[in-house]
Amino acid sequence: MAAKKSNIKQIEVRGGNVHNLKNINVNIPLNQFVAISGPSGSGKSSLAMGILYSEGSRRYLEALSTYTRRRISQSKRSQVQEVKHIPSAIALRQRPNLPSERSTVGSMSELFNVVRLIFSRLGSTVCPNGHRVDPSLKIAQAMDLPGGVDSRMGIITCPVCDVEFMAKSAEDFAFNSGGACTECHGTGHVRELDITKLIGDENLSLADGAVASWHLPGRNFMPTVAATLGVRIDVPYKELSDHEKNIVLHGEKKQYPVDFRTATGRVFHTDKTLYENAYEAVYDSLKTVKSERAISKINQFFHFSVCPTCHGTRLNQKLLTQLVGGLNVAEVSALSLGTLSHWEKQTKPKLPQDMQAMATVLFQNLTDTLRPLIELGLDYLTLSRNGNTLSTGELQRLQLARTIRTETIGVLYVLDEPSIGLHPDNVKGLINVFRKLIDQGNSLVVVDHEVAIIEAADWVIEVGPGSGDAGGNIIAEGSPKELVNNSKSLIGPYISGKATIMHDKVVTAKHANNLTTHLEVDQYFNLHDIAVTIPGNKITAVTGFSGAGKTSLILDTLVPAVKALNEKRTLPSQVKKLTTTLTNVVSVDAKPIGKNSRSSLATYTSIMDNLRRIFADLPESKSKNYGLAYFSYNNKQGACEHCGGVGTITLDIQYLPDMEETCPYCHGARYKDDIQQIRWHGYNIVDLLNLSVKEALMVFKDVPNIEKQLILLSEIGLDYLHLGETTPSLSGGEAQRLKLVNHLNKTQNNTLFVFDEPSVGLHPQDVQTLLGVINKLKEKGATVIIITHDLDLMTNADYMIDLGPKGGSTGGQLMASGEPSQLVKNPISLTLTYLKEHFSHFGLIGET
Repeated sequence: MAAKKSNIKQIEVRGGNVHNLKNINVNIPLNQFVAISGPSGSGKSSLAMGILYSEGSRRYLEALSTYTRRRISQSKRSQVQEVKHIPSAIALRQRPNLPSERSTVGSMSELFNVVRLIFSRLGSTVCPNGHRVDPSLKIAQAMDLPGGVDSRMGIITCPVCDVEFMAKSAEDFAFNSGGACTECHGTGHVRELDITKLIGDENLSLADGAVASWHLPGRNFMPTVAATLGVRIDVPYKELSDHEKNIVLHGEKKQYPVDFRTATGRVFHTDKTLYENAYEAVYDSLKTVKSERAISKINQFFHFSVCPTCHGTRLNQKLLTQLVGGLNVAEVSALSLGTLSHWEKQTKPKLPQDMQAMATVLFQNLTDTLRPLIELGLDYLTLSRNGNTLSTGELQRLQLARTIRTETIGVLYVLDEPSIGLHPDNVKGLINVFRKLIDQGNSLVVVDHEVAIIEAADWVIEVGPGSGDAGGNIIAEGSPKELVNNSKSLIGPYISGKATIMHDKVVTAKHANNLTTHLEVDQYFNLHDIAVTIPGNKITAVTGFSGAGKTSLILDTLVPAVKALNEKRTLPSQVKKLTTTLTNVVSVDAKPIGKNSRSSLATYTSIMDNLRRIFADLPESKSKNYGLAYFSYNNKQGACEHCGGVGTITLDIQYLPDMEETCPYCHGARYKDDIQQIRWHGYNIVDLLNLSVKEALMVFKDVPNIEKQLILLSEIGLDYLHLGETTPSLSGGEAQRLKLVNHLNKTQNNTLFVFDEPSVGLHPQDVQTLLGVINKLKEKGATVIIITHDLDLMTNADYMIDLGPKGGSTGGQLMASGEPSQLVKNPISLTLTYLKEHFSHFGLIGET
């Protein structure tokens, strides 16, 4: 039996039908680096996540006890006939969960756990009378005794004044526990209610919504209560008397008898209606809020500032007297990961000889935890950096580094777009990490579009040939070298350099010089006295390593500065000078559209509203009094009463994974049967929502309002999507293009479009489609900025601003600016060196 198992060299997938996969059969080699490639929406993630990870994790969990499984979120059984020889699987998803405000790089990477241990064992502390006590083995051993610092051995006697005091344990240095600042409780910042935001518009009356805090959920009836208290609610707020304003802002929180009138004139009386003034509405909402979205809405009423007690360190100031290597714990937390190794060199020489062995063990642990983070290009991050300020790529690499340290064997790692946010130079480090996972005895499946990663793989599986219904097939398999000679391969020409990567350029408008923007930044994070020029009506690529200052310069400075200038507000404090004629800014990212399956392509555009009007205007609808609400699956009048318009029902089956089934009553149609009987040109509304954009173009050729939207969707390369397709399921690239659909039919002469990593989730072929969309914006007169690591996008830019030379404290400098084709002739930065190689690989050297 053992001999038979040793001959198993591949995972066998038979009859895969997840999402748009078309009954695929495919073998995935074990103990190798396997890359899955293909266009956006072709079915790559369906194979990797929907089958390999889902089945690998589910089967592992089935080996656990029933008690344990009831407490673990489990994957559903995949739509696949058979999967053989699959190991236990771990997945690193494209969009990791956003950490809380209490998370830092140190806590997420577990580096801070080691740092706390080092401070408790190797620290030089201070007695209550101010005398410094040198580190000793006796103090370090006290931490390991039963009872820890609560035992007599945990007590330190000051050698100068003989006072006894307790040694500090590793737990004492935790800002999420006993070591938290007493003012901010370990968050590093304090919040104060901004009273200027309570009243949204003084020109409005209370009835029309003057009090912004009464717009929070459950407070829309407060104007009626205020009227009962004698406040006029039908005059502008600014005309209210001081007494009336005092009731609005500071009225007593108590229950009052109130009469409520409905739109039909009926009166409802209540004796116990609780009144919350404008202040209380915010504070009471804060006590009951749960969702991140609701917290974000409430936070708009607060002003956040750095904690005046701990100055953002999160730590109790008493902890800062303890030193290791001459630094306190806050100073060590402020070090970048790349400089942490120097801390060991300045610490060990100051320790007594009998503590050297312990110091070596502790710092070796720190080095081992640090190594994968450095290899993945995160050396510029500091331990104290807030986790919720990290980019998606940074979060994913933190996950990956933590995974590597476990050194498990026999595991299937499934990674979705691990190259997000990576500079081409960091991709090398990522590939080295992949090789370590394989060398440890694991299998690796990576979904990615980065050609360098695919070229480094042992085996490549291509899914396609198109997106949506046009995808879902295995079109090519083999080593990267074999794919170069495979005519069916879509990635082969990009590996060989034979693909065409230059998109047809749009001519810049004659008045473009009048749209030039000049920005000078004084001091902001790692930006120091930097000046840049953004040419008008051109495509500018802003490039550089992660942490080089791209986001700080564009998203955190230029975008808010342009908005502030046009709204006649104060410019951000870091702006030294700004000259621009731009009057509007549109920021476009690849975040999902909508939160749940109720958001669809049709509802996001104006298509759904127009469809509902068409059906509501039909004679049959009018005869049955079916208004607009009856043709929405989000309203009870039209939604299937069994599934509530979702199209599916979820069955809780205890310790087994929840089952999601198509609704047995509407069969996934979402609508009531009566609504589905209403037809327009032979189609009911469900039939129309099931059409792809391409199919719908023929059906709505005589309906201008819908046809116009369909043409735009087709022009941005989304003609394969169905009108009823849920928007949260779209890839990053698809979501990004969809967000632009309403901007393409308008003149954009004074508009700045900012794209943040727009190539995320895009196959090199899809990048060409994206360039077509960006050039359409340029044709409409827009000025475009692309923050990117993608060499194809850099190649096609009209202008380039490169920051560096690296990230963090070694970034923030303007390395080069100008036309890419000219800059590569004399590359003076790592980015330009890689870009020159890219030009050469595709035969573009010498072209202008």
